[in-house]
Amino acid sequence: MNMLRSEKIESTETEMDGEFAAATEVEAGIRDFVRNDIAYLRRPAAVSSTESGLEPSAEATVNSVNSLIQRVAGTSLSEIEHLVSELESLRDLLHVEGQRVQREISGYAQLSQAAMKSTRMIADNVAQWKRTAEGLRNS
Repeated sequence: MNMLRSEKIESTETEMDGEFAAATEVEAGIRDFVRNDIAYLRRPAAVSSTESGLEPSAEATVNSVNSLIQRVAGTSLSEIEHLVSELESLRDLLHVEGQRVQREISGYAQLSQAAMKSTRMIADNVAQWKRTAEGLRNS
């Protein structure tokens, strides 16, 4: 039940060696997968799997990964195209609305100028009436 200190160190070292070996094995597998994937991409399209030197399982893995990447990229591209078309339609809408607002502002400016002219004419007429009324009172 009681382990000596040297036995604990040995068991810890053995566990660490096992974990290190497992990690090294996983890294080697990833490295091989990447090499096979790159080799697949560099190989001409007419080369078959028997000529390429890849095992059929590796070829299937590479094909499935490439298929997955194409599906994800295809979905992303279609979403981006959809967003671009939405943004273009919003840009057109904003352009049309901007022109409408400019027309409205122009109309209000013309209305404001007409109101100013009318106010001046009324003020001038009222001033003229006052002078005429004062002249009649003084006479």
